[in-house]
Amino acid sequence: MDPIFNHGSDFRSWFRQLILIFAPTMNDRYSQRGVSAQKEDVHKAVAKLDKGLFPNAFCKVYPDYWGNDPDYCNLMHADGAGTKSILAYMYWKETGDMSVWKGIAIDSIVMNIDDLLCVGATGPFTYSSTIGRNKHLIPGEVISALINGTQEYFDELREFGIDIHFLGGETADVGDVVRTVIVDGTMACRMRRDKLVTTEKMQPGDVVVSLASYGQATYETEYNSGMGSNGLTSARHEMLHKKYATLYPESVDPNLPANVVYNGRYSLTDTTDTPLNVGKMILSPTRTYAPVVLRVLQQHFDKIHGIIHCSGGGQSKCLHYLPSALRVVKDNLLPAPPLFTMIQQAAGTDWREMYQVFNMGQRLEIFTDKDTANAIVEIAQSFNIEAQISGRVEAAERKEVIIESEKGTFTYN
Repeated sequence: MDPIFNHGSDFRSWFRQLILIFAPTMNDRYSQRGVSAQKEDVHKAVAKLDKGLFPNAFCKVYPDYWGNDPDYCNLMHADGAGTKSILAYMYWKETGDMSVWKGIAIDSIVMNIDDLLCVGATGPFTYSSTIGRNKHLIPGEVISALINGTQEYFDELREFGIDIHFLGGETADVGDVVRTVIVDGTMACRMRRDKLVTTEKMQPGDVVVSLASYGQATYETEYNSGMGSNGLTSARHEMLHKKYATLYPESVDPNLPANVVYNGRYSLTDTTDTPLNVGKMILSPTRTYAPVVLRVLQQHFDKIHGIIHCSGGGQSKCLHYLPSALRVVKDNLLPAPPLFTMIQQAAGTDWREMYQVFNMGQRLEIFTDKDTANAIVEIAQSFNIEAQISGRVEAAERKEVIIESEKGTFTYN
């Protein structure tokens, strides 16, 4: 219990309500922290660029520039661990635990490969890492943990049929640009066009299968909180105690208003109702669904009408990939795991915004028919990943997503 709330439950309730009345919304705080949940500026900047061979595909699909074969196409994707690396830095400094850096390497890899999975790519892939560090704060042992952790993870995925070749990359000392460290990567592959998954086949009558982002899959070494690599700026500042602004000033943009910096009640090593402490909960490496999707596509490719990685945009992500005026109704989502409830309670955020910013416990969804959906659920469960039919596709006058949950009904369009 917070020391400030030690005068009875009525006072605690009144005081929290007062905070919520005068506090800015999470959207406001997100903006003040210099980030955007929906990346409006980025979408505007790329609006006029070529959309590739299949505009409704989750990733941009290029002609086969290298082989000049009309039956093939090229894919390339760039992403990274984002501000999660700041939290890893803080946790490492606080505890000496070097394992968090392999987790950051995994985040950078998975944010690439799981986007590519959504167009049916299952490898072989090539991967190049890009690391920018402040050398005064990030020593060689951290760089070694990131690079070797990358190769170790590729070796682990190869046991499940996912072949990724590490081509090296760039490690730059850019202390004038980066306060701690940023870890990014670029992944590419060449694949047959007739094996692509796009969203043109989405239609009324399809159902949505949601795959859990939490728990412990057969190919994971510990419990996963479901965090992924989106919404970390919000999670870090809303959950962690103000003391971290003083302990690690390098973890914060000095231009940020004080009222949006580390507003939470938790210390990194506080215990939780899960096997992980607070720091490790937020740092859970992003789960890849590559072994699951590989088997799904091997057995049911012709019945897959769309795959969506619910990363930036959360449960409203599929809205951007609907091929026509369709309504996606999600009225049977998996329960949100403890982490997202902790974030919501810490931030006082309304649930509509939570479902739009975070994956809320399901980071991959597959659109298909009902019979195939049941088979996909069984495949996921064989990897110890919870899955269920979470919704359906309906005819509509405009594109929209409706979330019907125990927290309320929310519409996105």
